[in-house]
Amino acid sequence: MKNVIIIGAGKGGSALLKLFEKIDKMKIEAVIDHDQSAPGIQIAHSLGIPTDRQWEKWMKEDIDIIFEATGTEAVFEALMEKKPSKCVVVPGSVAYITSALLEEKERLLKELKHQSDKQELILNNIHDGMVVVDPDEVITFMNRSAEKILDVEREAVYNSGIASLIPDSRLGHVMKTRVKEINQELSLNNGKKIITTRIPIIGKEGEIQGAFAVFKDITEVVHLAEELTDIKEVKKMLEAIIQSSDEAISVVDEKGNGLMINPAYTRITELKEKDVIGKPASTDISEGESMHMKVLETRRPVRGVRMRVGPSKKDVLVNVAPVIVDGRIKGSVGVLHDVSEIQKLTVELKRARQLIRNLEAKYTFSDIVASSDEMKLALEQARVGAKTPATVLLRGESGTGKELFAHAIHNESKRKHNKFLRINCASMTPTQLESELFGYEEGAYPGVKHGTKKGLFEEAHQGSVFIDEIGDLPLHVQTKLLRLLQEGEVVRIGGTKPIHVDVRIIAATHQNLERAIVNGTFREDLYYRLNRLPIFIPPLRESTEDIDQLIYHLVNRLNQDYGRHVTTISQDALQYLKDYHWPGNVRELENIIGRAMIFMSMNDTIIQKEHLPHLEKENRLEELIYFTPKGDSLPVMVEQFERQMIKDTMKKLKGNKSETARQLGISLRNLYYKMEKLEIDM
Repeated sequence: MKNVIIIGAGKGGSALLKLFEKIDKMKIEAVIDHDQSAPGIQIAHSLGIPTDRQWEKWMKEDIDIIFEATGTEAVFEALMEKKPSKCVVVPGSVAYITSALLEEKERLLKELKHQSDKQELILNNIHDGMVVVDPDEVITFMNRSAEKILDVEREAVYNSGIASLIPDSRLGHVMKTRVKEINQELSLNNGKKIITTRIPIIGKEGEIQGAFAVFKDITEVVHLAEELTDIKEVKKMLEAIIQSSDEAISVVDEKGNGLMINPAYTRITELKEKDVIGKPASTDISEGESMHMKVLETRRPVRGVRMRVGPSKKDVLVNVAPVIVDGRIKGSVGVLHDVSEIQKLTVELKRARQLIRNLEAKYTFSDIVASSDEMKLALEQARVGAKTPATVLLRGESGTGKELFAHAIHNESKRKHNKFLRINCASMTPTQLESELFGYEEGAYPGVKHGTKKGLFEEAHQGSVFIDEIGDLPLHVQTKLLRLLQEGEVVRIGGTKPIHVDVRIIAATHQNLERAIVNGTFREDLYYRLNRLPIFIPPLRESTEDIDQLIYHLVNRLNQDYGRHVTTISQDALQYLKDYHWPGNVRELENIIGRAMIFMSMNDTIIQKEHLPHLEKENRLEELIYFTPKGDSLPVMVEQFERQMIKDTMKKLKGNKSETARQLGISLRNLYYKMEKLEIDM
């Protein structure tokens, strides 16, 4: 930290003050000027920085840099004579240069923003829809017309894959071939048809920067009404379509008298042809005005008008378009939508979207903090692994972020637009685990007489499955998993027919799998299949360089959750956390920071040491010195050591098995297994 004094609070001094106030490694001790109304003095007051008229008394040995911003040679020479021995005096010309650069920067930023706003205004006001994607086919821009045509909110689909919005989009193909596609017809999920032109975006160096589509909204009925030259021909050509359509359609002539309806119209309104044909357009309306008559008067289409029709006063949405031939109005065509049906479909769509969100991987590599060399290596290995189809084995202690890596690997892979399912082997019984992973056939279990169930591997076809705590996978399930990895097939419980699946396995464990192989609890052949791409995620105690960045990352997120305004952590509090051994790793760090922020005052912005809970120092190594196992062979001594460690830890924790498993770094299920094997009765 450098201690700084600024002498001169005019234009140059103000520029320096604004610049250095944002730099953490510079502390402004004082701003000095004879004129206490100078702009820099006012800024210093607002920031709580001391000010003065005289600079002589500030010539202290702890001052590192003096910025002379008055531009007066005499002041500069006096400062050079009286400055502390190790202090550096910077002349006033630097201040003026800095001020000019800052003003130029502000001018350029304003000009850039103006150009950007102008461009967005133009794109948002054109009638055609426009969607832009980046090289990964992720939506980066959508104008208002596209928002209306696609029936979505722009903010909801930004940073989403174009395939999730328009499955048949060919923007990826356009980028690959670098050939634009002009005036192509496409049907959307919402029932609309569009005419679209797709164009690749190629940079100056010939690199693909993305692609965009420009499209117009067309509907079959409106298209026919505008293109056909006679109302009788319209009737003939539309009759078959209208009669078989699920859309409720009505057609009137230029005087507003009923000309044609279809069965779907009768189903919604309960009105038959004899009630409508030849009658005024207002005949079917219970509440509201006739949109047919309005369109005939204005010659303009209307959309989304709500009204009630028929004797049952059915609530509907109406779209009506004029039929114009050679500039003359010949009638109009109306389409009715049952509002209750729309509401039902909306509910189902929301439910489907929620299900899709639950099946998505939430995190990317940008969510992983990596400052230490160990963590950077793990991150680089994960990025490489994401680009290959190889099975990934994530190894590391509990709480190091293995699931975060799994999410990121899936999101960086070619499978990112497909399902990401996860399961924890330590949280289920062997029967439940096998059922969840492989599914079952009808009659596979007592009481399961009807129906079948797909397993996770089938559900995640062409996606990824994250298997956490794979070291707890029972041996018979390991055999079935090995077959999947070798043959790409699964067989449901109670079934005989192999089912082909294309799924990427991402496994994780905190256990020593090599020791499990020796103990006979883990298959060696499965180990070699899983261990194609091992990634070791270091514990927090071995990557303390990450703690600073992790804390700021957690504080920013927890500020939003707790409604706080914490900005930083004090140095003594930070050092206190770095000295801790972190048995719970990042998960424990998040817990401690969260607890500290909860109990801080609402006005506190800095986490102090007193805000942190008491953290016990590591003493397990000292305790182990007093235990020396005795036996004829290594396996016997290992069992003695495990038995003693489990008993001592449980005694220390007063029989709390969950906490015992956590401190020993094993799953609760594994603890029960060891207690039974080692005959520990507590």
